Order: sequence, then structure tokens, then C-alpha cells
Amino acid sequence: MFESKVYKARRNRLRSLISSGIILMPGNPEAAMNYAANTFHYRQDSNFLYYFGLDHDGFAGVIDIDNNRDIIFGNDVDMDDIIWMGPQPTVKEQATKAGVENTEPLSKLEAFVKDALAKGRKVHIVKPYRGEVLV
Repeated sequence: MFESKVYKARRNRLRSLISSGIILMPGNPEAAMNYAANTFHYRQDSNFLYYFGLDHDGFAGVIDIDNNRDIIFGNDVDMDDIIWMGPQPTVKEQATKAGVENTEPLSKLEAFVKDALAKGRKVHIVKPYRGEVLV
């Protein structure tokens, strides 16, 4: 991962190219081979990785152009994860490494996007290419 200023500069450059709305960048979830706990080798979405730098499953990034803020939506690990993987950094700790101050649970993403649409804000998104990410 690069320094946080690299990701901030990339997001600001993209922000300068789009006049208004929000840019939604869903990261990739784990992809199961034959059952949920048996997954393929993880590969993060390239757009998310380029602008947010976080190589972690189940995150989504939002660049809010109108309010000049960035948000990472994701869930902290639970006790089952800690038993298998040991202590893990929180979403907030990971977001800070990418220069993002705002975090929310992944469960709030849908309401955030619906609220933006209800207010007539444009939602910019790259066409999803994986079934698990269809919006």
C-alpha cells in the first residue's frame, strides 16, 4: 500500500473530472468455490484498489463530490473471524491508511445510495462485472 496522500490525490483528481453526485466503488467480496468457507484466492476490484488501496473483502468506497468527503463502508471482524485469523485492524484503522476519515457499516450503503438518488444526485458507478456485486 502507498502512503495515504497517493490515494487522496487520486480521488481528488477523479473528483475534479466529475461535476456532482457520488462515485460508488464496490470492492469485491470473497468468491466461494463449492461452499462459503472454501474460497478462491482473493483479488480486490482494481478500481477500488487504485482509489482506496485496501485489499480487503467486503468493502465499498464512496467519493462524495458534492460534500467533498470520502467514505469506506465495511464491517469490522467478529469473534469467529478473530478465532480463525487473530486480531485484525478495524475498518476505521484501515480507512485511515487510505486517507479516508469517514467509515460506516456495510449495511448502511444501500440507504446512503437510495438517499442520494431520492435527492436527485447522480450516482456514478463502473458497470459491475461479478454477480456478487450486482447493484
